[in-house]
Amino acid sequence: MIKIHVVVDYPKWKNKVKKLKNYFKTKQRRFNTYINSSKKINEFTVYLTNNSQMRKLNNKFRKVNKPTDVLSFPLNIKLKSSIYLGDIAISYEIVNKRSKKSLFNHELDKMWIHGYLHLSGHDHIKYKDFLKMSKKENLIFNQINF
Repeated sequence: MIKIHVVVDYPKWKNKVKKLKNYFKTKQRRFNTYINSSKKINEFTVYLTNNSQMRKLNNKFRKVNKPTDVLSFPLNIKLKSSIYLGDIAISYEIVNKRSKKSLFNHELDKMWIHGYLHLSGHDHIKYKDFLKMSKKENLIFNQINF
């Protein structure tokens, strides 16, 4: 079972996605139906911020002094009754720019799903891993957006 925590650091998120907490609760419920995992609870936090903060995080943790779309910070800490997978940070401006060709919510979903897969141990350094991760992203995306 997945539990998603949401932290909003940039107010424009609330203008694009009404009732953000409820939005993620719905996604969480659909995602849990899809994964149908054991009673083990995996938690993570989605940090919704802006390019300025993403640039700072990217510079601090990756030594890249520019904003990026999504950053994942895996932790895998065992708590009393769950495992805390880590944190995912997402840039408002990049999601908003990409949404000009699709829907804002779809771009947001793509970002947090991508981040979740990184927290779960996936990467896309090699092309075959990129293909595998993309396939999983699409499966999850389609399941939570029926």
